[in-house]
Formats: sequence, structure tokens, C-alpha cells
Amino acid sequence: MTREEANRPHDSAGASTSSADGGKSLLRFISCGSVDDGKSTLIGRLLYECGALFDDQMDTLAADSRKVGTRAGEIDYALLLDGLAAEREQGITIDVAYRYFSTPARKFIVADTPGHEQYTRNMVTAASNAELAMILVDARRGVSVQTRRHAYLTALLGIRHYVLAVSKMDLVDYDHAVFDRIVAEFSEYAAGLGALHISAIPLSGTAGDNIVEWSPRTPWFRGKPLLATLEAAPSTTLDSGLPLRMPVQWVCRPDQNFRGFAGTLVSGTARVGDRVRVQPSGRTSTIARIVTFDGDLDSAPTQSAVTLTLADEIDIGRGDVICAADAPALTGRQFEATVVWMHDAPLLRGREYLVKLAAQTATATLSPIKYRIDVNTLEHQPAEELGLNEIGVVELELDRVVAFEPYADNRDLGGFIVIDRLTDHTVGAGMLHFALRRSDNLHWQPIDVDRHALAALKRQRPCVVWFTGLSGAGKSTIANIVQKQLHALGRHTYLLDGDNVRLGINKDLGFSDADRVENIRRVAEVAKLMTDAGLIVLTAFISPFESERAMARALFADGEFIEVHVDTPLAVAEGRDVKGLYRKARSGTLVNFTGIDSPYEAPQHPELRVDTTTLDADHAANRIVEYLQEQGRLAF
Repeated sequence: MTREEANRPHDSAGASTSSADGGKSLLRFISCGSVDDGKSTLIGRLLYECGALFDDQMDTLAADSRKVGTRAGEIDYALLLDGLAAEREQGITIDVAYRYFSTPARKFIVADTPGHEQYTRNMVTAASNAELAMILVDARRGVSVQTRRHAYLTALLGIRHYVLAVSKMDLVDYDHAVFDRIVAEFSEYAAGLGALHISAIPLSGTAGDNIVEWSPRTPWFRGKPLLATLEAAPSTTLDSGLPLRMPVQWVCRPDQNFRGFAGTLVSGTARVGDRVRVQPSGRTSTIARIVTFDGDLDSAPTQSAVTLTLADEIDIGRGDVICAADAPALTGRQFEATVVWMHDAPLLRGREYLVKLAAQTATATLSPIKYRIDVNTLEHQPAEELGLNEIGVVELELDRVVAFEPYADNRDLGGFIVIDRLTDHTVGAGMLHFALRRSDNLHWQPIDVDRHALAALKRQRPCVVWFTGLSGAGKSTIANIVQKQLHALGRHTYLLDGDNVRLGINKDLGFSDADRVENIRRVAEVAKLMTDAGLIVLTAFISPFESERAMARALFADGEFIEVHVDTPLAVAEGRDVKGLYRKARSGTLVNFTGIDSPYEAPQHPELRVDTTTLDADHAANRIVEYLQEQGRLAF
């Protein structure tokens, strides 16, 4: 065999399959299930039976099977997909492994996903682009919680065609009753997920039963083998008649004579001369050119990456969506949505995150949480927060109007990711249901006597001095002295103290992480209104979370938010224990107490740091007042 022949894939009969694949449809599918259900082995065996492996790959597989395989030197097909060293050492799948293969009838991209619950986020990512889900169930163990989780998530992500692959049938002697019991249990659960098409197949990845050919060891099975089932599955990759949608990824201005809008057509067809509407602004124009690297086109189908120029000069930016003029995308800023939480730190009511929807990015709060979904029973449960891998229905509120469509109608304009504002980590994924129009008719009312006029009357520049630190650090004491000094100088102030606020506007809040977030959100909004009245506002709150302090800072103009870290070591603060709170926390009678069983995230870059081990309260207050004078806050 020549080198060229050795590096071409061969079919099961040894004939080359390097001919063009033109005209074949493409099916993207996902393989999922619990740990050790045999996903990687099954996909590896499927690739082998379809002749999708090069000869050198087979040589490497044989060598790896002898070295790190789990089948006593026999070919271990799972090694074709378990590429990470950690996966091979543990015999599990951690990352998503994508593989391409084809048959004379069809092309395929399969995503082999991890089974461990902690890697659910990887499975969700893969399922978001799949058209069919192959869910494996170990015949020895039956339907598990993770089986139900994967079925629920894939259905949630819009998949409606399933292969229930009952694997390792060789280890239960190909028992027909075992197969029927698993199919019945899965079907009963799936009935609550909507209209699904399920093909159940008894399989053995190691023995090759019912993968490509019908197996004589399951004479009671009259369905199609796996490969034939996949070849016959419907595809949704082609244009399904949806109207034009192109999220703008980039505004292209190479020179003053050209202004184009680059992106990918997520649905519909673009044609020169078509009328379009840009959402969310609603402005209309006509497609003048469809520009590509290879030259202009008269039309472009779904999934084309193009640059459109319009006949009219209208304001369009990244994140806007170019739509068919007579069938534009919807717009909104409040939604009901399902969220899959993917981070160790929980989703908290009232906390601000970034949401990326298509090419649009907005600041968002995901609250209230209407309910959490028990994936085992599909029961709706009340919840104040969502933990790692939990799923809930929330009300999502953005800081701006965006173009969207329900996820059930358009994955690209209905699916979003949630990003932590401080770390830029992706912490969740979600699907929009519909817009909540309660705030569409609300607009900020302009007031003639504005903050500038009120500040001039008081002869000062409004700001908020945000004291943060552990309980017992001295925040309230120092803030009180600062207020007295400012009052003596004729300045107009107001002091928002933690205990005082909780006795009034926030008396409905407890001390859970979610309630602490909401406590600070309300305080920040009140402080903002008070600065609009021209006041210098002092706030004395533990405010333990950096994210909420960042949220508060974002409400104010540059220079108006002055963070003062009253920096006192825990041992010193606990030694003071004026209110006896540390003693109660140590005894277990006071839970969620900052510094003991709830964290305090110290500011990284405060405007002022006050070390109360070296400064007494009076000197600390003097320093803060001097800072306000230096910054010009005490004069207009």
C-alpha cells in the first residue's frame, strides 16, 4: 500500500471513500448518558464500522489499547474519542469530542459528551447545535437521574428526535425483558417533555450488535440498526422557510466610500433589492449589495457569511439584527426564560450579570426565580437561587431593548449565555420564552429642576461615600463622624446605615446571599436618587460581595462613587463584638454571618483604605473629609 493510500479512509469492504460528498445531507447529533454507559465505545465502534478510520489511526488505536485500554489488550474503541490524558487515565469523557464521518447516504458530525454531572455545561454546549440526541442507557443499570437530566436538557434545547441506545446488552445476555423495561421507563418520563420521536435500539459497542447490521443475537428486535436510523433521521440544517435574520457582527468601514454590515444569515435568504428592517430601532432600507471575499452575489442562503450594504445611510451597530421588512424580529427588554446554571457560585436574585444574545450584549438581572425544575420528576419547586447544574424559570430584565425571537422559533435569537461581570466566566445558558411587556410603556420622566440645579443650590458636588468592611470594623462610627464634620462645614448630607435601612425599606429581607444582594441593590438605587437631589450620601453597609459593589458603582458617573474600605482584621473586629454577633455566630445561633460562615470579598481598588488598627475613628474621618475636599466635592 502506498503512503497516499494509507492516509485515505476506507469503507468496511476496504474500498476508498475519498470521493466527493456533494449532495449529501448533514446530520449533527449528540451522544450523551451517564458515566460508563459506553458512549465513547459505541461511537468509536460506529466510526470503525463505517470505515471512517485511517490505517495509521487503527495502528495507533491497537497500540493504545494494549497500553491504556480497558479490554485486556483487545481493541478499546473508546480511546478514539477519549483524547485527554485525564480521560484515558480515569476511563471517562471530560471534554466534548467531535467527530466527522460519512456513508454513501449521508454526512455526520457527532459530539461525544461527558456523563459526569459536573460537566453538564459541556453537554449543553454540544446539544445547542444538535438535531438528534442519542441517549445511552447501560442495560445493567437502567434509566438513571443523569439519563433524565440529559433527556430534559436536550428537549429543552429544541431536540425532538431521539435514539434510545440501550448499551452493553451483551452483559445481560441480550435479555428482551430488560430492554423492554428500560424503554418503557424512559418513554414514560419522555412523555412529559413534549412530542418526541424515539427510536429504541439494543446495542453492544464492544461486540458490534445492531450498530451497522441487524444482530442475530437479538432476534426479538425488528427495528433498524443504529446507522440506518441515523441515515433516516430528518435534518433541520437546511432553510426551513423562516424570514431573513442577520445579527450584525461587525460594521465594515475600510474607507469613507464603503459601509457594510458583516454577519451570518441565521435564517432566510438575502437578495439584492429586498426591503429590510433593522431591529431594535425599526429603521428600514433596501439591500444594495451582498459582498463576499469571492465577489458580489445576487442572493445568499441561510448560514452564508456575508457583508450587506444598504441603500440608505441608517445607524446600525454590532448587535443589531437585519430582518425581512415585512416579518421583523420581535423586540423587548423583559422576558420569561429558562436558565441552566453552570457555575459553582449560585445564581442570586437581584445580582447583575452580562447576557449575550446573538451579537447583542446587555447588563441583566435574572429575578425573580419563578421556580426550579426537578429533572427527575419534572416538578416545579420554589427557589431563591439556582446552584450548579440546576434549571429554573426566571424573569430576565435587560438594561436595554434587544431584538429577539422565542427559542422555540429561532435558536440563534432566542438562546443566550450568562457571563459574570467581574470574571468574564460563562456561568449560565438560557432560552427565551416570550417578552414581558410590563415596562414597555415606562420611560424616565425628565424633570426641569435637575440634579445640577439642586447641587448648585447646595453649593456642593453630589456623590456617595460607600463604607464597606466587616461587622465591627467601625463603618457606622466613622460615617457618623464624617457626617458631623460635613454638617459643621454647611454641607448637605444623608447617612444610610445598615441597621436603620433593615428596620424600614428592607425589613422584608433576611441574610441569605440572595437577600444580601437585594439589600445592596435597593440601597444603591436609593443612594442614586439622593445624589440626584444634590446630596452627599454616606452608606455604612458590610456589602460583602464585590459584584454588588461594582453594580452600585455603575449607577454613578466617574468620580461620584467613593469606596472606603474600613479595613479591620477579623480577629480585631471579633474582639470588639459590640453587638455580640460574633459570639452568636461562633455558637451556631446566628447563621450566614459575614466573616464566619459567609464570605467577605475585600475591595481590590478602593478610593480610600482606612486601617483601623493604626487610625482611630476621628483621624479616619478627617482623612475622608480631606479627600472629599481634594476632589472638589465640597464646593460647586
